[in-house]
Amino acid sequence: MTYCKDISYCLKKTSYLLAFWLLPFGISAQTFEVAKIFSDHMVLQRDANIPVWGEAASSSNISVFFNGKEFKTKASPKGNWEVTLPKLPAGGPYEMSIVSNTTTVDFTDIMIGDVWLCSGQSNMEWVVANSNNSELEIKNGNHPNIRHFKVPHSSASFPEDKLADGEWETASSETLGNFTAVGYFFAREIQKSENVPIGLLNSSWGGSRIEPWIRAEDLGFDDPEEMAAQLEAKIAAEKAEFIAQLKEKLSTIPEEDLGMKNEDALWAKKNYDDSQWEAMELPSLWEERGWENTDGIFWFRKTILLPKGVTASDGILSLGAIDDNDQTWVNGHLVGSTNAYNENRVYEVPSKYLREGKNTITVRVDDTGGGGGIYGDSGLMFFEANKVKTALHGDWKYKVGMINMNAAVQGANQQPTLLYNKMIHPILRFPIKGALWYQGESNAGNAVDAKTYTTHFKTLISSWRTLWNVGDFPFLYVQLANFMAAEDHPGPSNWALLRESQSNALELPYTGQAVIIDIGEANDIHPRNKQDVGKRLALAAQKMAYNKEVVYSGPQLNKTDSSNSKITLHFDHIGSGLVTKDNGPLKGFAIAGADKKFVWAEAKIEGNTIEVWSPDVASPVAVRYAWADNPDKANLYNKEGLPASPFRTDNWEE
Repeated sequence: MTYCKDISYCLKKTSYLLAFWLLPFGISAQTFEVAKIFSDHMVLQRDANIPVWGEAASSSNISVFFNGKEFKTKASPKGNWEVTLPKLPAGGPYEMSIVSNTTTVDFTDIMIGDVWLCSGQSNMEWVVANSNNSELEIKNGNHPNIRHFKVPHSSASFPEDKLADGEWETASSETLGNFTAVGYFFAREIQKSENVPIGLLNSSWGGSRIEPWIRAEDLGFDDPEEMAAQLEAKIAAEKAEFIAQLKEKLSTIPEEDLGMKNEDALWAKKNYDDSQWEAMELPSLWEERGWENTDGIFWFRKTILLPKGVTASDGILSLGAIDDNDQTWVNGHLVGSTNAYNENRVYEVPSKYLREGKNTITVRVDDTGGGGGIYGDSGLMFFEANKVKTALHGDWKYKVGMINMNAAVQGANQQPTLLYNKMIHPILRFPIKGALWYQGESNAGNAVDAKTYTTHFKTLISSWRTLWNVGDFPFLYVQLANFMAAEDHPGPSNWALLRESQSNALELPYTGQAVIIDIGEANDIHPRNKQDVGKRLALAAQKMAYNKEVVYSGPQLNKTDSSNSKITLHFDHIGSGLVTKDNGPLKGFAIAGADKKFVWAEAKIEGNTIEVWSPDVASPVAVRYAWADNPDKANLYNKEGLPASPFRTDNWEE
């Protein structure tokens, strides 16, 4: 139940409503609409003028009642209306009523606080329910002053003013599981230090490249229609190239699963002859084994030998993670299936399905988009029965069952400007405190894309700041985590190039970078530890947004000095001093002479500098640190526990 604190205000509102209720019937209420960004439980940006907007019948009168005041306007001839609410400090809850000639819309439980845009690809979209300690986090997740709005996946060829849908939700044990994990753990940290309501405006899309999030004009397309025509031609060319590549590998392109007929798994039968199938080393995504951009169904088979006595007891079949869905058979018997790409597969195998000697495991993998295959930890691939464990990693036989031809054309989350048009443009009038960004994996597939990211990233930041028109708001982002197998020798790395491009954005004012090369997972592009990601972003926010004197970054290379046999490195953000995380010798450094051949280097902390050398390089000219997809040995930190950012002192071609 609500009550009126201001009698004159409420009488005025009541008389206003009564007059509208007495209007003649027949006036359509369907023409009145408030922008979907406004709903119960919303957070509005403190200390900022707040536009409230929508659509109504042409020239109709609109009144917004908020905080004891009435704000009047009239819809334009085209039916657009907007009022601006004055600045308010953090607080609440408030109520809002919006009244037109025909309709009243009421919003309750409105808080004034800080709104943070959360954008990027799947690691930003990744939800609390799939993160570390999710059950405990959700159980303890009642934070009524943390609110979340998820912008639905949507796209458009030209900028549109309306969101597809969405509503604000309050963090609770019932809702928290579907919040952006990075955003939530960030908000939780900020609330500890700032004690203000936090709104998370989550506009993210898994697998998206950076180009879809940038306005057409800022990508160099002054004419959106011209861009649309070029995009159509690009899509047609990509499809033709994709089909040509498939035809080189397959005599015919199967668009229905050849291995399954009327739910009968032909290729899973225990006596099926797979001798003509090709081999693929697992675990890995099949995109890494020559099947780039391929979605569909692949079948995998492996035969193992079980010694006498093992088959007397039930067994456990463990396959690790599979992207996306699987059905699994042993000797022709279905033992399990899972429809989730982020779960480790563990299936019980009854002893009656086993036999002494040869046993065949068949896995049907259905990939609906992005990476596909049996890709988890090799240590999780095994069969065990009667305390005898058989490793399953290594070569498996495989055959393509079906190709999803929709993959021949990249989705909207891959195409320039399409996500900006529908997921960013409609919210530009909604004031924000700052932005959190976690994206880049989809642009790290080759060296050209990884280097071009420097320009695109700076363009996105500058463009969004201009379009939001709230000044150079803090833009805080996550550098790519460590991922994939660690290399034994120094070498080129597209992921390292992408990280370098991300670091280059620090040249722009009020930017902050969370380095997480120490909390990724070699076999999973989606690290579950989103808590530390949120904490490191929050440190940057405390500095950039809240003017706190905190150490918010790990060491960053500033300059170098060279002697005949050593290179000395100087750093910013050393905090209380340089250390190694494990208190052991420095690792992760490589050094090269003029021949550009890198070798692992010796390195030593000398006060606030580091000396790097190698007995194999008499006259060093370049140093690299943590320059790898997975720099698992890198251990340089400051005493505050923040890892050093990867770097190189050369600009040689990879």
